[in-house]
Amino acid sequence: DVQLQASGGGLVQTGGSLRLSCATSGFAFDDYAIGWFRQAPGKEREEVSCISSRDGGAYYADSVKGRFTISRAKSTMYLQMNSLMPADTAVYYCAVHPWMLTGGTTCLAEYNYWGQGTEVTVSS
Repeated sequence: DVQLQASGGGLVQTGGSLRLSCATSGFAFDDYAIGWFRQAPGKEREEVSCISSRDGGAYYADSVKGRFTISRAKSTMYLQMNSLMPADTAVYYCAVHPWMLTGGTTCLAEYNYWGQGTEVTVSS
């Protein structure tokens, strides 16, 4: 079975950093596109970052560009979040999909598998 377990969320002050992890199992991780999403209270889910291509090119939402870094290693995906702001407060979800593009930084339109979410709260 495909399993994703997100962790690393917590309470941090403005300007602080957190590193989210998503441990995966049950599938060939290297052959799957990965993505991080977030959903703040009362707002729609937003795709924060993804790696959908075999060349490893990453996409970042404008709201996190220059502050967040997505990475993957072995069977775990990461989201390093620096210079956090209250606007980053949300539940963060990891997701994977059994398809990868040849190159580029476009995110996939859908993901088959999702983690349970980890909550990030940034205090002002």
